Amino acid sequence: MVNQLKTPEDRLQELGIELGLPRSAVGNYVSCVRTGNLIFTSGQGVDQFHGKLGVELSVEDGYEACRQSMINLITVLKNELGELSKVKRIVKILGMVNSAPDFTQQPKVMNGASDLLVQVFGEKGKHARSAVGMAQLPNNTAIEIEMIVEIEE
Repeated sequence: MVNQLKTPEDRLQELGIELGLPRSAVGNYVSCVRTGNLIFTSGQGVDQFHGKLGVELSVEDGYEACRQSMINLITVLKNELGELSKVKRIVKILGMVNSAPDFTQQPKVMNGASDLLVQVFGEKGKHARSAVGMAQLPNNTAIEIEMIVEIEE
């Protein structure tokens, strides 16, 4: 029996996740910039979750919002690279959480993104991370995430 390694696309399919087209930019910027063997993404919010964590939204809502944001970011990578197997390592993600002043669960919210990265990329998906509370985010989106990815040349 031959042990075949699963691609990130295989893992996405197993999770029932279909990647569509990247979201359109809402300003004068691009969805990612590639320099050498690194890709820096622009921040990705979500269309489905709006409001402040700890007021209108629960930690569970935030977790799902982060998962959706990461799907948006993976879509950007797929569009840039053609195939996700070119990802050598997820280096770092920065998560900004639209938070009530007394909300302190940003790391639990950001686990929605981190858990998905490990499910899709395995060991390559383990990353450094920052999770910070913000007073407000564009369009009152619940979260926004950006990431740095190392790719195979």
